[in-house]
This record gives sequence, C-alpha cells and structure tokens, in this order.
Amino acid sequence: MLTVLEIIKRTTEFLEKRGVEGARLNSELLIGHALGLKRMQLYLQFERPLTEPELEKIRPLVKRRSNREPLQYIVGETDFSGLRLKVDRRALIPRPETEYLIELVLGRMTAPPAAILDLGTGTGAIALVLATKYPAAAVTAVDQSADALALARENAETLGLTARVNFTQSDWFAALPPDARYGLIVANPPYLSDAEVREAQPEVKDYEPLAALSAGENGAADLERIIREARRHLAPDGLLACETGISQHTQLLPLIAAAGYVRIESLKDLTGRERYLLAFV
Repeated sequence: MLTVLEIIKRTTEFLEKRGVEGARLNSELLIGHALGLKRMQLYLQFERPLTEPELEKIRPLVKRRSNREPLQYIVGETDFSGLRLKVDRRALIPRPETEYLIELVLGRMTAPPAAILDLGTGTGAIALVLATKYPAAAVTAVDQSADALALARENAETLGLTARVNFTQSDWFAALPPDARYGLIVANPPYLSDAEVREAQPEVKDYEPLAALSAGENGAADLERIIREARRHLAPDGLLACETGISQHTQLLPLIAAAGYVRIESLKDLTGRERYLLAFV
C-alpha cells in the first residue's frame, strides 16, 4: 500500500509532465480535498497508507487537473478577500488582482458610500466583500449572464448576505433605473483581446466562460462603454474603479478625461503592470 507522501510525489510528477504549474501544491490540495483534510492535517499523515477506496476518490480529481481544468473548479471553492466563495464554470475565478483593486478602493473612499454598484459580478466576489465592508450601503450587482447571477446568489445565501445585495441581470447599465446614482461603481469587465485569449493557459481559454474574458479585438470595448456611461450614474464625490488589461491605459485615459471626471489615477498591480483606473467626480 502506498502512503500519503508517496501518492503526493507520484501525483506531483504526473502533473508536472502535463505542464501544470505548482504541481506539488496542486497535488497536496487535490489529495487533501479528496480525503477531507486540510494541508496541515495531510502533513501529519504522510506515512499513513492509503486504502483503495481513498485512491478511488483521488484519481478522478487528478485526472481532471491533468487535463488542465482549474484547481478551483475541481475543489469547488476559492478564498477571496477573507470570504470563501463557491466557484464553477458559470463564472470567472476571482483573481488576486481583483483583491488588490478592493484594497485600493477601500483606501481611497473618504466616507462610506450610500450605494454601491458592482458591474460584471460573476461569483459575486466584489459585491459581497463590499457588502461586508460597508454594512449600511445598498449594494447592487449586475451581470449579463443568468448563470453567473445564480452562482452569485448562492454565494450570498451561504454568507448570509442575500438581503444586503440586489442581483440584477443587465447589459452593464441597461436594466438599471436611469436616475440611479452610486457613490462607488466597481467594474471588472472582460478586458482580454481575442489574441490574448488564444494565447492564454488551457485553464483559462478551455474552461472559463469566454464572455467573461474577451471584449473583442483590442479587449477594451466594454471598458470604453463603462467609462462613458458610468459618469451619469455617479453621485457627487463618487468613484469609478476599473480593473483593466495591462496595455490599455494609453487609449482609456483620454476617454476618461473627455467624460468629465475630475481626478484620474492610473495604478499598477503588484507585478508592476498597469492594471487599475480610478476616476473621481
């Protein structure tokens, strides 16, 4: 009988051959998930032999990961800004870059916003985090995908936030009241170009929803629309915060200036690449 450690080593070697990054970590997380163990618990059982029924639980998960299905979809959840969220193929997997966007927003809001709008909510990640940070705010989360909204509602229910967030199916602002005003609008829209999607890792291009990734030939079409339309939906002293592609600021900054925003910030992510645009009114 093979031990936990031996299976981890064999799984790591197998995943490495299939091009999986972080193969050892992936192996530990998959095996721990199959056995119902956290990583530290797994370490304490390295020498324990695994039974055949336990191996039968592990094998299909490893097979899925070897086919480059994202780890988060396989285990069915991910951590995001202190929340545990359900994830599946209905929506994009929340990224660390978006966690940093929330940090930037929290650091720049001088007063709690009365109303918040999350554009392209996906799993509900941004809306749900902001609902916990600003408990008095009215939070609206929109997505064009009914499947994504269903997933976001499931996360809200699990977190006890159903009453705090209004989920609305909308093509950006189209289904919102024309006179709706928000102190904070946050947008993480599709921003990859068609070429960037074609060049992406299999985990991205083969499994995550294309509509949440790509915005046409140059990737900026949705951002351009959001920038133009958000201005009239911002309350006085409001903030529009966008996550963007890494080569789009040159074309987006003049558009923001022309739209009448008072102050603009172009900010880099933790890898030093242009990633965020903040526009104040």
